[in-house]
Amino acid sequence: MKTLEIGQEIQTKIVAVTDDCVFLDLNTKSEGVLDIADVTDDQGKITVKEGDSIKVYFLGEQRGEMRFTTKISGDKADKSLLENAWKNSIPVEGHVEKEIKGGFEIKIGDSRAFCPYSQMGFRQKEEASFFIGKTLTFLIQEFKENGRNILVSNRAIEEEKYNEYKEGLKQKLKTGMTVKGKVLSLQSYGAFVEIEGFKALLPISEISRGRINDINEVLSVGQEIEASIIRIDWSTERISLSMKALLSDPWDTVSERYAPDDKVTGTISRISDFGLFITLEPGIDGLLHISEIEDADRKTNLRKLYKTGASISVAIKEIDQEGHRISLRPATTKKQDNSAEEFLAKQDDEAGETYNPFAALLKKK
Repeated sequence: MKTLEIGQEIQTKIVAVTDDCVFLDLNTKSEGVLDIADVTDDQGKITVKEGDSIKVYFLGEQRGEMRFTTKISGDKADKSLLENAWKNSIPVEGHVEKEIKGGFEIKIGDSRAFCPYSQMGFRQKEEASFFIGKTLTFLIQEFKENGRNILVSNRAIEEEKYNEYKEGLKQKLKTGMTVKGKVLSLQSYGAFVEIEGFKALLPISEISRGRINDINEVLSVGQEIEASIIRIDWSTERISLSMKALLSDPWDTVSERYAPDDKVTGTISRISDFGLFITLEPGIDGLLHISEIEDADRKTNLRKLYKTGASISVAIKEIDQEGHRISLRPATTKKQDNSAEEFLAKQDDEAGETYNPFAALLKKK
């Protein structure tokens, strides 16, 4: 390996991980050394393993060791190193001390820096108090007056992390694949679902084969679901999901369950000017055209005669399995309904005087 300059970035592999440090492959007889704290998360978990590729920055030679860092912090942050961090775009770790005019005062080692409001955080609407007291990572945007005037940006770091994360998702998530996720929130038009840390949309029309009037009846926040990715648009960062795509299509076997002239009871799911849409089962709707409805014509307001959610008896008129259409007709005519009502009324009258079926039989003799 060629002689390294202070602050130089290299991409290398991890050859060993110990309790105190990480050893890096430098393609020389010696190995590079990285402080274990650089690869330990907030919960104290080491985030790398032997064989991983890692991007690091050269700090210099200390006691015969080639020292590296993933970011500059603490006792590493003298002014000369901060200047190198600025020139070489090395991340630095700083403590958000307090809010000042226009932004925040950041302490990096023994130096003070300024981070404008616009450069704190990324895609989040947090109050200024949220950041006070936190230790965050920054990029030095300006280094002036020998380190007396330092301008830093946390947003630049978060944007870089997000872009790397998004590139990883691009390689991992593909249209048509099945994913597992957790429901984050429910809206009238669908549910937002977290998959791989990304917020995707599950439209209400893609939840079930049947019609859903209230999403809260079928999904809840925190619920684990399985869905298929039906659309990805990385330019707008939108992913659409479908639970319905994982369900068998009831239209594939509709002719096995229904035939012309079959009488069925359905539920009115939608009322239009030209007829009633009637749900026969989840995912299977038929149309009772207005021309099939007795005493109704194109001027009839069907919404005054029928209500969605009401049960209705119909008969199958025609099935178009390929076109996903079923034509319906009324199961009975108004004349048949009136005859039935008269018969039942007559039965009620006869039963009014302690009806004796044997007496009725004797009357016929």
